Amino acid sequence: MDKESIVATLLRRLDAVTGLDETDIAAIRALPIIVRSWEAGRGIVSDGDRPTECCLVIEGFCVRSKTTMNGQRQILSIHIPGDIPDLQSLYLHRMDHDLISLVPSRLGFISHAALRAMTRGNPNITEVLWRDTLIDAAMFREWIVNVGQRPAASRLAHIVVELRTRLAITGYTESGAFEMPLTQEQIGEALGITPVHANRIIKQLRDENVVDINRGRVQVLNETRLAELAQFDDRYLHQSPSL
Repeated sequence: MDKESIVATLLRRLDAVTGLDETDIAAIRALPIIVRSWEAGRGIVSDGDRPTECCLVIEGFCVRSKTTMNGQRQILSIHIPGDIPDLQSLYLHRMDHDLISLVPSRLGFISHAALRAMTRGNPNITEVLWRDTLIDAAMFREWIVNVGQRPAASRLAHIVVELRTRLAITGYTESGAFEMPLTQEQIGEALGITPVHANRIIKQLRDENVVDINRGRVQVLNETRLAELAQFDDRYLHQSPSL
């Protein structure tokens, strides 16, 4: 892949939520990025690792997760093209969670040394990446509320709307449909419910003609009902530099 294709989605997303000037764009384009293909289900970084590089999702989907002592996993966030989901490893030297590819993906690896050099030489990019990590924290807060306080159908509806909103920024939705390549078990892990319960909720939303989730793809059937269920307020995504 040429450098422009590698960083295009990242630049589109950062420009939408923070704003970039030509100097910022040139510095990001100049980053040395090693592109690697990654198979589905393979760990990118694991709890306890001490990584020396961050990864940019170029194509595909990844999730952050933590696993309890008895083997139960909680998915903490979903990451899409244009995300750098382990940016915090630049300053938090030991990983406290796992980052795993959901599907066959293409990832770009950027050394911590290169990122530090870029931020030290470009104060505005330092602010851009700091804002990006704050938005990440806002999304964590919303996920805590979602799992802890909403009923299961609303939890799933909220994740559907969030993912669609984020994918739309980078041009990955079409005609109300988009990819959400989580298995039934993984949906349960994201919602904090059992796979059996997740199956019932997926079927409920399909039977009520709200959304159809099938084979890793979501088709929205009723926008009004989906909005009612999701209780979605997109302020926490801070999709404008003014927010």
